[in-house]
Amino acid sequence: MTEQTSVRSVYRLPGFITFLLVAFINAAVDLGHKIIIQNTIFKTYDDAQQVMLTAIVNGLILLPFILAFTPSGFLADRFSKPRIMQWSAQAAIVITLLITLSYYQGWFKFAFIMTFILALQSAIYSPAKYGYIREIAGDHRLAAGNGMVQATTIVAILSGIFLFSIMFESQLQDQIYHSEQDIIRLIAPIGWVLVGLSTIEWLLATRLHSFISNSNTAIFNWQHYRRGKLLKNNLRTVTKMPVIWLSILALSLFWGISQTLLATFPAFAKAVLNESNTVIIQGLLACSGLGIIIGSLTAGKLTNDKLATKLIISGYLGLISILFILPELDSIIGFICAILGFGVFGGLLIVPLNTLIQHHAPPEQLGTILAGNNWLQNIVMIGFLLITMLAALFNTDSYLIMMFLPIITIIVCLYLGLKMIKRFS
Repeated sequence: MTEQTSVRSVYRLPGFITFLLVAFINAAVDLGHKIIIQNTIFKTYDDAQQVMLTAIVNGLILLPFILAFTPSGFLADRFSKPRIMQWSAQAAIVITLLITLSYYQGWFKFAFIMTFILALQSAIYSPAKYGYIREIAGDHRLAAGNGMVQATTIVAILSGIFLFSIMFESQLQDQIYHSEQDIIRLIAPIGWVLVGLSTIEWLLATRLHSFISNSNTAIFNWQHYRRGKLLKNNLRTVTKMPVIWLSILALSLFWGISQTLLATFPAFAKAVLNESNTVIIQGLLACSGLGIIIGSLTAGKLTNDKLATKLIISGYLGLISILFILPELDSIIGFICAILGFGVFGGLLIVPLNTLIQHHAPPEQLGTILAGNNWLQNIVMIGFLLITMLAALFNTDSYLIMMFLPIITIIVCLYLGLKMIKRFS
């Protein structure tokens, strides 16, 4: 491996550390409010009801990435990517202030809906963030840059899971509560942590600079947007290159499986382990994040044209094995090992697939393609969550839902695997 592609050389790039900090805080803020809502649901509901409400929360977070596909891609191609990140950070300050107000007032339904608004801000931010990786790191350091950003995002998620769950439990300690409204009033001071982090994110985002000139002067056509013309054109852009399209499909499958696992596992673990402490349950899920860090950094060092296919195949074979094992476990140690493995194999997938997308996308269409990547991933994740919700409506046991995951993974992988081997070899 050359110095150009080493992680150390990426760290030394001007502005890269600041960019990582912005990405870190953005992920932590998005995760923080979600954890508070999910933990509240965990405290007040069991099995099928809990699975359904958790799936709805995750759905509210995913839906903006579908609805904002066309405008978010347009903005990332039309304006400088640092400017988009600055606007998003400013919006996050206002949103987190409203969230904090809802906590103090005990407006659980309003706080529940605000997961959608916060996710809308993130949907606008995301194409700019991933497009900026190529801008700041260049093609030669793209894999290493992706690995570092992915690892940083997961570290933020891990930190947020533990930080917000610990604060959540500490605010409820020795307190009496009977409803969701009681709980969010008790944890209301945590809202100021979200506001503070959003403010720091905005201050850091103002220090980011664009490394390329943007000559795009296009005007967004709202009439074509309402009629679906822009959506059709953007989908045509995303699907016309097989390497990009297959990479997006493969990423979508991984994140779809992950969403069902995230929605189902807390209820499954609560029943198997007889555990009601949110720090422990969220801590188990956090092991997947630690695994993704390990897998992402490993893939960031290894990813090149020859190894990309092997990493992708290894990742999916590992995922299938873990998904078959996971429902049969009944101990904390077993869950830790399995979920950690799920994350490692997921990390081996994410970095080469994201790198293939960014590398093959024309620079002038990068924002649209990355937004399209978000759009399809979220369509698939919503689909998986809808299936999970339907299963919960019929009181399907969480064990049976988890047994569904490796089967669907094998079926889809047989199709995608053959296509990828032909295209990427």
